[in-house]
This record gives sequence, C-alpha cells and structure tokens, in this order.
Amino acid sequence: TLFRSDTIIPNLNMDLMKEVIKQTKATIDNIVELLKPLFDKNQNPDLPGENDFAELPAKMMNTFIDLLAKAFKTDRQTIIDKLLEIPLVKKIMANGLTRAVAYRLVSEYARLELHSGVTTIRTVGGLGDFDTRVRDDAAAGRLEAPRILAANMGISVPGGHMAGSVAIAANSIPEALAQVEAAKAQGVDLIKLMITGGVLDAKEKGTPGELKMKPDMVRAVCDKAHELGFVVAAHVESTEGVRMALECGVDSIEHGAAPTDEVMRLFGERKSFLCTTLSPALPYALFDRSVSCASEVEQFNGNMVFEGIIANAKAALEQGVPVALGNDVGCPWITQYDFWRELCYFEKFVGVSRSFALHTATLRNAQLAGIGDITGSIEVGKEADMIVTATNPLDDLRALRTVKHVIHRGQLIAKPRVKRKTAIDCELDKFL
Repeated sequence: TLFRSDTIIPNLNMDLMKEVIKQTKATIDNIVELLKPLFDKNQNPDLPGENDFAELPAKMMNTFIDLLAKAFKTDRQTIIDKLLEIPLVKKIMANGLTRAVAYRLVSEYARLELHSGVTTIRTVGGLGDFDTRVRDDAAAGRLEAPRILAANMGISVPGGHMAGSVAIAANSIPEALAQVEAAKAQGVDLIKLMITGGVLDAKEKGTPGELKMKPDMVRAVCDKAHELGFVVAAHVESTEGVRMALECGVDSIEHGAAPTDEVMRLFGERKSFLCTTLSPALPYALFDRSVSCASEVEQFNGNMVFEGIIANAKAALEQGVPVALGNDVGCPWITQYDFWRELCYFEKFVGVSRSFALHTATLRNAQLAGIGDITGSIEVGKEADMIVTATNPLDDLRALRTVKHVIHRGQLIAKPRVKRKTAIDCELDKFL
C-alpha cells in the first residue's frame, strides 16, 4: 500500500497553539504578550496600544493570524515565522503540559495518516524525539499509527531552514556531530540535513534554495552518519545545493532543483536518489495569491522551485536515477490524508503512467527506504500492508482519495476514519 516519505506533522505549531488555547483557557492577551518581544517597537512606533488587541478572537487560528498580521502592521507569513521562532518552540518543548498536548496531536496525525491508506512514513524532521516515540508506541500496540522510519530533528544552521522548530541550529561542526550522536541515542533510522533555504526563507526573487550550510559541515555529518550506519537525507531546493550535497555524500535529495549534466552525473556516481515533492510548491506556484496569501516574491520563487522539481524528476527518470515520492507535510495546504495527490501530480506534471506512479509510491519507496524486503508489495513473506478502494486507481488515481479498508501488518481497519478539511480540498482539487 502507499508509503510516503516526508514528515508526520502539518503546521504543528499552529495546531498546537490552537489546542493549547482550548485546553488551558489561555487568553489572546497571553499570545499577544508572547509576540510583543519579537517585534521592535522602536523601529515601528505605530504599533497599537494594549486595548487595540481586545477583539482578537481565538476560535479560528487562521482568523487569529490575519488579525495579528493587521495589528502588527505586517503580513501573515511574518506572524507565522514569529510563532515558529526558537523562543516559542522552546516554550512548547520545555513545558510538560504543552509537550503532552503536542505529542497527542502528533499521535493523532499519525493515526490519520494510517486511516488515509498510508502504512509507512519516512519522517525527515520533527519536534524533539516525538517521531521515534510514536514509532515505538505504535510498534508496541499503544497507539494506532503507520510503520515509521524516523529522523527526529534535522540539522540546520543559525538562520537556516527550519532552524529552531524541526531542526537544531548547529553553530559548528562539533555541534552538528553532537546532534548525530543525540539522534543515534534516540534510536533514529536516518539523519536529516537542511542544506539550503526554501521558498519561504527567500527574501528576493530568484533566491529560493540559497546555500545555508557549508560543505565541510555537510561532509562531516555524512561521514559520521555513514560510520554509524545511517543514511543521510537533505532538504535541497537549488541546483548548486544539489551539486554540493551529492559531492559531500548525501544519500537522498529531498525536493530537488533544475538539473545540470554535472548534477545528474553525481547522482549516478553516488548512487543517491531523488525524493520528488510537488505538493508543497504547487500552491505557491499555481494558486491565485488571493487564495495562497503568498507574496509576489513567494509566488515567483514557488514557481521556480515547482518547475525545478519537475525538471529534476524528469531528468532522473530519463537517466535511470531512482525516484521516490513524498509530499512534505508541514507546509501550508498539505494535510495528513492527501498523499494520494502526489501521485496525481506525478502523473500530470512529470508525465508518468498511473501504474508507474503506484509502483513508485509503494514498492519503489519501500526499496529506497531500505525495507523493500518487508513491505511495498503483496508477496509471501512480507508484512500484509494493503488498501481497498471502491474503484480502480489504474483507471483514475483519484480513486485513492476514498479508502474503504486498510490492512496494516495484517490488522484490518474496516472503517477508516478521516476528517477532511473541505476548504483545502476544494482549492487543491482544481489542480488534479
């Protein structure tokens, strides 16, 4: 059955903050006070006074973010960036209540993944050790979740991609290597690097995927990880980033970028694979900005990344470079239940057949994750992972949207429970 390669959690901190507000009866004033130190009133003397925040509601997180953006005279993404800054994440992980709430949310997200038909997840970035904990709790029968191959927190650098949220910010090579050792102690299955920036990190047009991590750190982490028996996955969204990552020993490129002859040669020499992820870039590239709430710069860069991923996937398939599929949950507009969309995008934009898309999302993904002898196909001796759909996905991949039954490790889920987000589905359906 379906085997996705990404993270468990979409916009965890947004959902977490909403849940914490609900469970602790926190007021909007608490959140405003948390945000105020992150804005310099000296640089923006027109910031409103205390009473101007009285009407901010906490019932709908999106409305909350819009109102905060208006109140602080900034844009939605700046508010989201501030909520994701290190102080907030430290507060979440340092407090027993919020940490417990976060873990319950992650566990529920994992259950939703399974009920949508995904029986294995390869996670490449998460809060603390939550991913390995969910993996182990599920394996012990304490909660319902897919099989998980976990990286836990990735390794980034100060100012780098996801630094302080789902990745640590390593100031030096010794700090980066210490995180590899910490990950080993947590029992991870792979190591994740954040080598370049992304669409939302870029401040100017044409600069997504800016190199953030230096080659000597990448090489040192890869050497250490390989010595310990781990493969290394890397977030990369520029051609130069892909080239550098492959030269330094990275085993899989997550996302990809416009290929060159040198890049494709390195893929072949290093025996590395590409994990194609069209889902996170599509909304920024193709949605009307009134819907995506993206800035002009974000839309331009989103399209640049989207086209680069497509070109990289096509070149890889043409030249025999292994390609996996992921959808990068954690980005806006991506839910835990819609991995099936990535197969539709693979067919539509990369031009593969429906059967090849299914093969890639099942057996090929399992093989590239190193567990092709356990799952990925229905064979004697493998664990029984499969789904039942009402219609044939070989006729239309949208059949994967509605899963009638899920069988995971031989256990039947007769009536999968998937709570859908209608507004998100409606917008994404326009691009199937």
